[in-house]
Amino acid sequence: EVQLAQSGGGLVQAGGSLRLSCAASGFSFDEYAIGWFRQAPGKERELVSCIDRDDGSTYYPDSVKVRFTISRDNAKNTAYLQMNSLKPEDTAVYYCAADGQSWPPRIDTARIWGQGTQVTVSS
Repeated sequence: EVQLAQSGGGLVQAGGSLRLSCAASGFSFDEYAIGWFRQAPGKERELVSCIDRDDGSTYYPDSVKVRFTISRDNAKNTAYLQMNSLKPEDTAVYYCAADGQSWPPRIDTARIWGQGTQVTVSS
C-alpha cells in the first residue's frame, strides 16, 4: 500500500519545539520531493518546507525560515520537520506530501499525502 504515515505533533508552548516525522511505504521514496504543508482553520493549505529528492535542496517561506528545518533519510524512507521557536500562528494541521512532478511540491501535483497531524502552540 502506498502511504505516508505521520507522527509527532501535539501541544507546545510558544517558544517550544516539535519534530514531525513522515514515513513512506509502498513507493520509491527517493524518487519524490517531499513537502510539508499546513492548514489552519479558515485558511488555505500552504507549503512550509520542502526538500528535493536528490541533492537535498530545500525551500522555506519567510514565515518559517530559520525556525523550521526539513531533512530526509532515504535509507529509512523517512522525512522530518524540526520546528523550533514555535509561535501561536504556527498552529495548524500539518501534512507531508510526496511530489514526483513539481519543484517545489504543489498541492495539485503531490499525489501521496500523509494523514495530517495537529500542532497547537499556546501563548
